[in-house]
Amino acid sequence: MKVSPARIAAFEILTKIEHDKAFSSALLPAAEENLEAKDRGLCHALTLGVLRRQLYLDRLIEKLTNGKKLDSAVKIILRIGLYQLIYLDKVPAHAAINDSVNLAVRAKKTSAKGFVNAVLRRFARENTELDYADEIERISVETSHPRWLIERWTRQFGFADAAKLALVNNETPTAVFRLTAKSDENTLTILSKLNLETVESGVVSNAWKVFGSNEILRAYAAEGKIYFQDEASQLVAQIVALEDGESFLDVCAAPGSKTTLIANRKSQIFKSENYILDFRNQIRNPKSEIRNPIVAGDFYQHRIKILQANCRRQGADSVEIVRYDAEKDLPFADESFDVVLVDAPCSGTGTIRHNPEIRYFLRAEDFAFLAEKQLRILYGASKLVKPGGRLVYSTCSLESEENEAVAEKFLSENTEFEKITPDAFGRFATAENYARTLPQRDETDGFFVAVFKKRRVFDKV
Repeated sequence: MKVSPARIAAFEILTKIEHDKAFSSALLPAAEENLEAKDRGLCHALTLGVLRRQLYLDRLIEKLTNGKKLDSAVKIILRIGLYQLIYLDKVPAHAAINDSVNLAVRAKKTSAKGFVNAVLRRFARENTELDYADEIERISVETSHPRWLIERWTRQFGFADAAKLALVNNETPTAVFRLTAKSDENTLTILSKLNLETVESGVVSNAWKVFGSNEILRAYAAEGKIYFQDEASQLVAQIVALEDGESFLDVCAAPGSKTTLIANRKSQIFKSENYILDFRNQIRNPKSEIRNPIVAGDFYQHRIKILQANCRRQGADSVEIVRYDAEKDLPFADESFDVVLVDAPCSGTGTIRHNPEIRYFLRAEDFAFLAEKQLRILYGASKLVKPGGRLVYSTCSLESEENEAVAEKFLSENTEFEKITPDAFGRFATAENYARTLPQRDETDGFFVAVFKKRRVFDKV
Protein backbone atom coordinates (compact mmCIF):
# COMPACT_ATOMS: atom_id res chain seq x y z
CA MET A 1 0.00 0.00 0.00
CA LYS A 2 1.71 3.16 -1.24
CA VAL A 3 0.26 6.67 -1.03
CA SER A 4 2.10 9.78 -2.15
CA PRO A 5 3.30 12.05 0.69
CA ALA A 6 1.38 14.95 -0.90
CA ARG A 7 -1.96 13.15 -0.65
CA ILE A 8 -1.28 11.99 2.90
CA ALA A 9 -0.41 15.55 3.97
CA ALA A 10 -3.47 17.00 2.21
CA PHE A 11 -5.74 14.44 3.88
CA GLU A 12 -4.31 15.20 7.32
CA ILE A 13 -4.64 18.98 6.83
CA LEU A 14 -8.21 18.73 5.56
CA THR A 15 -9.11 16.47 8.48
CA LYS A 16 -7.79 19.01 11.00
CA ILE A 17 -9.70 21.80 9.28
CA GLU A 18 -12.89 19.73 9.28
CA HIS A 19 -12.67 18.63 12.92
CA ASP A 20 -10.82 21.46 14.66
CA LYS A 21 -11.69 24.52 12.54
CA ALA A 22 -7.99 24.98 11.95
CA PHE A 23 -6.71 27.24 9.18
CA SER A 24 -4.91 26.18 6.02
CA SER A 25 -2.67 29.27 6.21
CA ALA A 26 -1.07 27.81 9.36
CA LEU A 27 -1.24 24.09 8.54
CA LEU A 28 0.08 24.18 4.97
CA PRO A 29 3.46 25.86 5.63
CA ALA A 30 4.14 23.50 8.54
CA ALA A 31 3.33 20.41 6.45
CA GLU A 32 5.23 21.60 3.38
CA GLU A 33 8.47 21.99 5.33
CA ASN A 34 8.71 18.18 5.42
CA LEU A 35 7.86 17.63 1.74
CA GLU A 36 9.98 17.60 -1.39
CA ALA A 37 9.29 20.30 -3.98
CA LYS A 38 7.11 18.10 -6.24
CA ASP A 39 5.01 16.91 -3.30
CA ARG A 40 4.79 20.41 -1.86
CA GLY A 41 3.08 21.71 -4.97
CA LEU A 42 0.57 18.85 -5.14
CA CYS A 43 -0.26 19.09 -1.44
CA HIS A 44 -0.90 22.81 -1.83
CA ALA A 45 -3.09 22.30 -4.89
CA LEU A 46 -5.11 19.49 -3.31
CA THR A 47 -5.69 21.22 0.02
CA LEU A 48 -6.78 24.61 -1.31
CA GLY A 49 -8.51 23.09 -4.33
CA VAL A 50 -10.71 20.82 -2.23
CA LEU A 51 -11.56 23.67 0.14
CA ARG A 52 -12.49 25.95 -2.75
CA ARG A 53 -14.76 23.28 -4.30
CA GLN A 54 -16.02 21.51 -1.19
CA LEU A 55 -19.78 22.12 -1.54
CA TYR A 56 -19.69 21.18 -5.22
CA LEU A 57 -17.72 18.01 -4.48
CA ASP A 58 -20.13 17.12 -1.67
CA ARG A 59 -23.13 17.55 -3.97
CA LEU A 60 -21.47 15.19 -6.47
CA ILE A 61 -20.74 12.68 -3.71
CA GLU A 62 -24.35 12.87 -2.55
CA LYS A 63 -25.59 12.08 -6.06
CA LEU A 64 -23.01 9.34 -6.73
CA THR A 65 -23.80 7.59 -3.42
CA ASN A 66 -27.58 8.17 -3.54
CA GLY A 67 -27.40 10.33 -0.41
CA LYS A 68 -25.70 7.71 1.75
CA LYS A 69 -24.43 9.03 5.09
CA LEU A 70 -20.65 8.80 5.08
CA ASP A 71 -17.89 8.72 7.66
CA SER A 72 -16.00 12.02 7.72
CA ALA A 73 -12.68 10.46 6.69
CA VAL A 74 -14.27 8.65 3.75
CA LYS A 75 -15.93 11.84 2.55
CA ILE A 76 -12.61 13.73 2.68
CA ILE A 77 -10.92 10.94 0.71
CA LEU A 78 -13.68 11.10 -1.92
CA ARG A 79 -13.33 14.90 -2.12
CA ILE A 80 -9.59 14.54 -2.78
CA GLY A 81 -10.16 11.83 -5.40
CA LEU A 82 -12.92 13.72 -7.22
CA TYR A 83 -10.96 16.96 -7.20
CA GLN A 84 -8.08 15.24 -8.99
CA LEU A 85 -10.38 13.63 -11.55
CA ILE A 86 -12.10 16.94 -12.35
CA TYR A 87 -9.44 19.63 -12.01
CA LEU A 88 -5.94 18.10 -12.22
CA ASP A 89 -5.32 17.13 -15.84
CA LYS A 90 -1.74 16.03 -15.14
CA VAL A 91 -2.88 13.37 -12.64
CA PRO A 92 -3.94 10.15 -14.44
CA ALA A 93 -7.37 8.86 -13.42
CA HIS A 94 -5.96 5.50 -12.31
CA ALA A 95 -3.43 7.24 -10.03
CA ALA A 96 -6.12 9.41 -8.43
CA ILE A 97 -8.38 6.40 -7.85
CA ASN A 98 -5.69 3.98 -6.64
CA ASP A 99 -4.18 6.48 -4.23
CA SER A 100 -7.63 7.28 -2.86
CA VAL A 101 -8.28 3.58 -2.21
CA ASN A 102 -4.89 3.21 -0.52
CA LEU A 103 -5.56 6.37 1.48
CA ALA A 104 -8.71 4.74 2.85
CA VAL A 105 -6.64 1.78 4.04
CA ARG A 106 -4.03 4.07 5.56
CA ALA A 107 -6.79 5.98 7.38
CA LYS A 108 -7.92 2.64 8.87
CA LYS A 109 -11.08 2.62 6.77
CA THR A 110 -10.27 -0.68 5.06
CA SER A 111 -13.93 -1.67 4.87
CA ALA A 112 -14.58 1.42 2.73
CA LYS A 113 -11.86 0.86 0.12
CA GLY A 114 -14.21 -0.98 -2.29
CA PHE A 115 -16.80 1.76 -1.82
CA VAL A 116 -14.26 4.52 -2.56
CA ASN A 117 -13.08 2.65 -5.63
CA ALA A 118 -16.65 2.15 -6.92
CA VAL A 119 -17.71 5.79 -6.42
CA LEU A 120 -14.66 7.25 -8.14
CA ARG A 121 -14.83 4.77 -11.04
CA ARG A 122 -18.51 5.53 -11.49
CA PHE A 123 -17.75 9.23 -11.76
CA ALA A 124 -14.90 8.55 -14.22
CA ARG A 125 -17.16 6.63 -16.63
CA GLU A 126 -20.47 8.52 -16.23
CA ASN A 127 -21.56 12.06 -17.01
CA THR A 128 -22.79 13.27 -13.64
CA GLU A 129 -24.92 16.40 -13.87
CA LEU A 130 -26.43 18.36 -11.01
CA ASP A 131 -29.78 20.11 -10.83
CA TYR A 132 -30.44 23.45 -9.14
CA ALA A 133 -33.63 25.01 -7.84
CA ASP A 134 -32.61 28.55 -8.85
CA GLU A 135 -29.63 30.74 -9.81
CA ILE A 136 -28.69 31.44 -6.20
CA GLU A 137 -28.37 27.71 -5.55
CA ARG A 138 -26.36 27.22 -8.74
CA ILE A 139 -23.86 29.91 -7.78
CA SER A 140 -23.78 28.61 -4.20
CA VAL A 141 -22.97 25.02 -5.23
CA GLU A 142 -20.76 25.64 -8.25
CA THR A 143 -18.59 28.14 -6.36
CA SER A 144 -18.92 26.33 -3.01
CA HIS A 145 -20.20 29.23 -0.92
CA PRO A 146 -23.05 28.73 1.58
CA ARG A 147 -26.34 29.92 0.13
CA TRP A 148 -26.93 32.41 2.96
CA LEU A 149 -23.59 34.08 2.15
CA ILE A 150 -24.44 34.44 -1.55
CA GLU A 151 -27.83 35.87 -0.55
CA ARG A 152 -26.35 38.50 1.76
CA TRP A 153 -23.73 39.53 -0.84
CA THR A 154 -26.53 39.79 -3.40
CA ARG A 155 -28.36 42.21 -1.07
CA GLN A 156 -25.17 44.22 -0.53
CA PHE A 157 -23.54 44.21 -3.98
CA GLY A 158 -26.24 42.95 -6.38
CA PHE A 159 -26.45 39.47 -7.91
CA ALA A 160 -23.93 40.03 -10.71
CA ASP A 161 -21.22 41.28 -8.33
CA ALA A 162 -22.01 38.59 -5.76
CA ALA A 163 -21.60 35.90 -8.42
CA LYS A 164 -18.35 37.45 -9.63
CA LEU A 165 -17.06 37.70 -6.06
CA ALA A 166 -17.77 34.02 -5.45
CA LEU A 167 -15.96 33.07 -8.66
CA VAL A 168 -12.94 35.25 -7.85
CA ASN A 169 -12.70 33.73 -4.38
CA ASN A 170 -11.89 30.38 -6.00
CA GLU A 171 -9.08 31.72 -8.19
CA THR A 172 -5.51 31.36 -6.97
CA PRO A 173 -4.41 34.90 -6.02
CA THR A 174 -1.16 36.23 -7.42
CA ALA A 175 1.58 36.26 -4.80
CA VAL A 176 2.70 39.74 -3.73
CA PHE A 177 5.84 40.51 -1.76
CA ARG A 178 7.31 43.68 -0.35
CA LEU A 179 10.81 44.63 0.69
CA THR A 180 11.81 44.85 4.35
CA ALA A 181 14.48 46.49 6.48
CA LYS A 182 16.68 43.49 5.65
CA SER A 183 16.41 44.00 1.89
CA ASP A 184 19.37 45.45 0.02
CA GLU A 185 20.08 46.80 -3.45
CA ASN A 186 20.72 43.26 -4.73
CA THR A 187 17.46 41.67 -3.56
CA LEU A 188 15.36 42.55 -6.61
CA THR A 189 18.29 42.19 -9.00
CA ILE A 190 18.91 38.60 -7.93
CA LEU A 191 15.22 37.69 -8.12
CA SER A 192 14.97 39.16 -11.61
CA LYS A 193 17.71 36.81 -12.82
CA LEU A 194 15.93 33.65 -11.62
CA ASN A 195 13.34 33.39 -14.41
CA LEU A 196 10.71 34.81 -12.08
CA GLU A 197 8.38 37.34 -13.63
CA THR A 198 7.91 40.26 -11.25
CA VAL A 199 5.57 43.20 -11.84
CA GLU A 200 5.54 46.28 -9.64
CA SER A 201 2.29 46.77 -7.75
CA GLY A 202 -0.12 49.41 -9.01
CA VAL A 203 -1.80 49.62 -5.59
CA VAL A 204 1.05 50.28 -3.14
CA SER A 205 4.69 51.26 -3.36
CA ASN A 206 7.65 48.98 -2.64
CA ALA A 207 5.68 45.84 -3.56
CA TRP A 208 5.79 43.39 -6.46
CA LYS A 209 3.58 40.70 -7.88
CA VAL A 210 5.54 37.55 -8.57
CA PHE A 211 4.58 34.76 -10.96
CA GLY A 212 6.19 31.45 -10.09
CA SER A 213 8.34 30.32 -7.21
CA ASN A 214 11.70 28.76 -6.45
CA GLU A 215 13.93 27.91 -3.52
CA ILE A 216 15.69 31.28 -3.46
CA LEU A 217 12.37 33.14 -3.26
CA ARG A 218 11.36 30.88 -0.39
CA ALA A 219 14.75 31.39 1.27
CA TYR A 220 14.47 35.17 1.00
CA ALA A 221 11.07 34.99 2.69
CA ALA A 222 12.45 32.76 5.46
CA GLU A 223 15.38 35.14 6.02
CA GLY A 224 13.10 38.19 6.13
CA LYS A 225 14.53 39.86 3.03
CA ILE A 226 11.04 39.87 1.52
CA TYR A 227 7.61 39.47 3.05
CA PHE A 228 4.50 38.13 1.33
CA GLN A 229 1.51 40.39 2.01
CA ASP A 230 -1.60 41.15 -0.01
CA GLU A 231 -1.74 44.60 -1.57
CA ALA A 232 -4.93 45.55 0.30
CA SER A 233 -3.30 44.73 3.63
CA GLN A 234 -0.31 46.86 2.65
CA LEU A 235 -2.67 49.67 1.68
CA VAL A 236 -3.92 49.89 5.27
CA ALA A 237 -0.36 50.48 6.48
CA GLN A 238 0.18 53.04 3.73
CA ILE A 239 -2.97 54.92 4.80
CA VAL A 240 -1.58 55.13 8.35
CA ALA A 241 1.20 57.31 6.86
CA LEU A 242 3.20 58.18 9.96
CA GLU A 243 5.01 61.50 9.91
CA ASP A 244 8.43 62.05 11.50
CA GLY A 245 8.22 62.15 15.27
CA GLU A 246 4.72 60.65 15.52
CA SER A 247 4.14 57.88 18.04
CA PHE A 248 2.08 54.89 16.95
CA LEU A 249 0.13 51.99 18.48
CA ASP A 250 -1.07 48.93 16.55
CA VAL A 251 -3.76 47.63 18.90
CA CYS A 252 -4.48 44.20 17.39
CA ALA A 253 -1.10 43.67 15.79
CA ALA A 254 -0.46 39.92 15.36
CA PRO A 255 0.86 38.48 13.12
CA GLY A 256 2.61 41.79 12.53
CA SER A 257 2.17 42.34 8.78
CA LYS A 258 1.08 45.96 9.13
CA THR A 259 3.25 46.69 12.18
CA THR A 260 6.44 45.68 10.40
CA LEU A 261 5.53 47.58 7.23
CA ILE A 262 4.77 50.73 9.21
CA ALA A 263 8.01 50.32 11.16
CA ASN A 264 9.96 49.89 7.92
CA ARG A 265 8.36 53.05 6.52
CA LYS A 266 9.22 55.06 9.60
CA SER A 267 12.03 57.44 8.71
CA GLN A 268 13.67 57.30 12.14
CA ILE A 269 14.67 53.73 13.04
CA PHE A 270 15.44 52.87 16.66
CA LYS A 271 17.85 49.96 17.15
CA SER A 272 16.54 48.94 20.56
CA GLU A 273 16.19 45.24 21.35
CA ASN A 274 12.70 43.72 21.05
CA TYR A 275 11.09 42.62 24.29
CA ILE A 276 7.72 41.68 25.73
CA LEU A 277 6.16 43.39 28.73
CA ASP A 278 4.43 40.66 30.74
CA PHE A 279 0.67 41.08 31.07
CA ARG A 280 0.76 40.42 34.80
CA ASN A 281 3.17 43.32 35.31
CA GLN A 282 0.79 45.54 33.37
CA ILE A 283 -1.91 44.81 35.93
CA ARG A 284 0.38 45.98 38.73
CA ASN A 285 1.53 49.02 36.74
CA PRO A 286 -1.34 49.59 34.32
CA LYS A 287 -0.17 52.88 32.80
CA SER A 288 3.20 51.94 31.37
CA GLU A 289 5.68 54.51 30.09
CA ILE A 290 6.07 54.48 26.31
CA ARG A 291 9.74 53.97 25.59
CA ASN A 292 9.56 53.55 21.80
CA PRO A 293 7.56 55.52 19.22
CA ILE A 294 6.14 52.34 17.64
CA VAL A 295 4.20 49.99 19.90
CA ALA A 296 2.30 46.84 18.99
CA GLY A 297 0.26 44.46 21.09
CA ASP A 298 -2.08 41.50 21.22
CA PHE A 299 -3.61 39.22 23.83
CA TYR A 300 -2.81 35.54 23.32
CA GLN A 301 0.71 34.43 24.10
CA HIS A 302 1.10 32.41 20.90
CA ARG A 303 0.10 35.45 18.84
CA ILE A 304 2.59 37.59 20.74
CA LYS A 305 5.32 35.10 19.84
CA ILE A 306 4.36 35.22 16.16
CA LEU A 307 4.37 39.02 16.27
CA GLN A 308 7.78 39.09 17.92
CA ALA A 309 9.21 36.58 15.43
CA ASN A 310 7.93 38.59 12.47
CA CYS A 311 9.44 41.80 13.81
CA ARG A 312 12.77 40.11 14.41
CA ARG A 313 12.80 38.34 11.03
CA GLN A 314 12.17 41.58 9.13
CA GLY A 315 14.56 43.70 11.16
CA ALA A 316 11.77 45.84 12.63
CA ASP A 317 13.76 46.45 15.82
CA SER A 318 12.01 49.74 16.59
CA VAL A 319 8.84 47.98 17.74
CA GLU A 320 7.99 47.61 21.42
CA ILE A 321 5.65 44.67 22.00
CA VAL A 322 3.10 44.67 24.82
CA ARG A 323 0.60 42.02 25.89
CA TYR A 324 -2.92 43.11 26.88
CA ASP A 325 -6.64 42.49 26.37
CA ALA A 326 -7.82 45.12 23.88
CA GLU A 327 -11.44 44.72 24.97
CA LYS A 328 -10.52 46.05 28.42
CA ASP A 329 -8.61 49.13 29.56
CA LEU A 330 -5.37 49.34 27.60
CA PRO A 331 -2.18 49.69 29.68
CA PHE A 332 -1.32 53.23 28.55
CA ALA A 333 -2.20 56.69 29.76
CA ASP A 334 -4.94 58.51 27.89
CA GLU A 335 -3.83 60.61 24.91
CA SER A 336 -0.49 58.80 24.62
CA PHE A 337 -0.25 58.29 20.85
CA ASP A 338 -0.40 60.44 17.75
CA VAL A 339 -1.77 57.57 15.65
CA VAL A 340 -3.63 54.42 16.73
CA LEU A 341 -4.52 51.58 14.38
CA VAL A 342 -7.36 49.18 15.21
CA ASP A 343 -7.10 46.38 12.66
CA ALA A 344 -10.00 44.66 14.36
CA PRO A 345 -10.77 40.95 14.70
CA CYS A 346 -13.40 40.28 12.06
CA SER A 347 -15.16 37.67 9.94
CA GLY A 348 -12.39 37.74 7.33
CA THR A 349 -14.81 37.47 4.39
CA GLY A 350 -12.50 39.70 2.37
CA THR A 351 -9.70 37.11 2.58
CA ILE A 352 -11.56 34.01 1.37
CA ARG A 353 -9.26 33.96 -1.68
CA HIS A 354 -6.40 33.12 0.66
CA ASN A 355 -8.40 31.36 3.40
CA PRO A 356 -11.14 29.38 1.64
CA GLU A 357 -12.27 27.51 4.76
CA ILE A 358 -13.58 30.74 6.33
CA ARG A 359 -16.80 30.41 4.32
CA TYR A 360 -17.64 27.14 6.09
CA PHE A 361 -16.86 28.38 9.61
CA LEU A 362 -19.06 31.48 9.55
CA ARG A 363 -22.66 31.74 10.69
CA ALA A 364 -25.08 34.58 9.90
CA GLU A 365 -25.29 35.59 13.57
CA ASP A 366 -21.51 36.07 13.83
CA PHE A 367 -21.52 39.56 12.33
CA ALA A 368 -23.56 41.21 15.09
CA PHE A 369 -21.34 39.60 17.73
CA LEU A 370 -18.18 40.76 15.94
CA ALA A 371 -19.52 44.30 15.52
CA GLU A 372 -20.01 44.61 19.28
CA LYS A 373 -16.46 43.35 19.88
CA GLN A 374 -15.06 45.77 17.30
CA LEU A 375 -16.84 48.72 18.91
CA ARG A 376 -15.51 47.83 22.37
CA ILE A 377 -11.96 47.75 21.04
CA LEU A 378 -12.44 50.96 19.05
CA TYR A 379 -13.86 52.82 22.07
CA GLY A 380 -10.94 51.76 24.26
CA ALA A 381 -8.35 52.63 21.64
CA SER A 382 -9.87 56.06 21.02
CA LYS A 383 -8.95 57.15 24.55
CA LEU A 384 -5.27 56.83 23.68
CA VAL A 385 -5.33 59.28 20.75
CA LYS A 386 -3.81 62.72 21.33
CA PRO A 387 -5.79 65.83 20.34
CA GLY A 388 -5.11 66.34 16.65
CA GLY A 389 -4.14 62.68 16.32
CA ARG A 390 -5.64 60.00 14.10
CA LEU A 391 -7.53 56.79 14.82
CA VAL A 392 -7.50 54.28 11.94
CA TYR A 393 -10.08 51.49 11.89
CA SER A 394 -9.74 48.61 9.46
CA THR A 395 -11.08 45.11 8.83
CA CYS A 396 -10.57 42.42 6.22
CA SER A 397 -14.35 41.97 6.07
CA LEU A 398 -16.75 42.73 3.24
CA GLU A 399 -19.74 43.06 5.56
CA SER A 400 -21.30 46.49 6.17
CA GLU A 401 -22.22 45.51 9.77
CA GLU A 402 -18.51 45.28 10.62
CA ASN A 403 -17.47 48.30 8.59
CA GLU A 404 -19.67 51.32 7.83
CA ALA A 405 -22.11 50.50 10.64
CA VAL A 406 -19.32 50.30 13.22
CA ALA A 407 -17.68 53.49 11.97
CA GLU A 408 -20.92 55.47 11.94
CA LYS A 409 -21.95 54.30 15.40
CA PHE A 410 -18.53 55.20 16.78
CA LEU A 411 -18.78 58.71 15.30
CA SER A 412 -22.31 59.22 16.62
CA GLU A 413 -21.20 58.42 20.17
CA ASN A 414 -17.76 60.10 20.09
CA THR A 415 -18.27 63.66 18.92
CA GLU A 416 -14.66 64.62 19.65
CA PHE A 417 -13.71 62.65 16.52
CA GLU A 418 -14.40 63.57 12.92
CA LYS A 419 -14.09 61.52 9.75
CA ILE A 420 -11.25 62.45 7.39
CA THR A 421 -10.27 61.24 3.93
CA PRO A 422 -6.50 60.82 3.50
CA ASP A 423 -4.98 61.22 0.04
CA ALA A 424 -3.85 57.59 0.16
CA PHE A 425 -7.47 56.45 -0.30
CA GLY A 426 -7.23 57.32 -3.99
CA ARG A 427 -9.44 55.22 -6.23
CA PHE A 428 -10.55 53.13 -3.25
CA ALA A 429 -12.48 55.98 -1.61
CA THR A 430 -16.22 55.42 -1.14
CA ALA A 431 -19.02 57.96 -1.31
CA GLU A 432 -19.10 57.96 2.51
CA ASN A 433 -15.38 58.94 2.70
CA TYR A 434 -14.20 55.50 3.73
CA ALA A 435 -11.91 53.21 1.73
CA ARG A 436 -12.77 49.76 0.37
CA THR A 437 -10.98 47.21 -1.73
CA LEU A 438 -13.05 44.46 -3.35
CA PRO A 439 -11.69 41.15 -4.68
CA GLN A 440 -14.02 41.14 -7.71
CA ARG A 441 -13.05 44.69 -8.67
CA ASP A 442 -9.48 45.25 -7.52
CA GLU A 443 -7.87 41.78 -7.67
CA THR A 444 -6.90 42.18 -4.02
CA ASP A 445 -8.33 40.98 -0.74
CA GLY A 446 -11.34 42.90 0.54
CA PHE A 447 -10.43 45.51 3.17
CA PHE A 448 -12.28 48.42 4.75
CA VAL A 449 -10.57 51.50 6.24
CA ALA A 450 -11.93 54.48 8.15
CA VAL A 451 -9.81 57.34 9.51
CA PHE A 452 -10.96 59.57 12.35
CA LYS A 453 -9.21 62.70 13.61
CA LYS A 454 -9.48 63.79 17.21
CA ARG A 455 -10.42 67.45 17.48
CA ARG A 456 -8.19 69.80 19.43
CA VAL A 457 -9.79 71.99 22.09
CA PHE A 458 -9.86 75.04 19.81
CA ASP A 459 -11.46 72.90 17.05
CA LYS A 460 -14.44 72.23 19.31
CA VAL A 461 -15.21 75.88 19.93
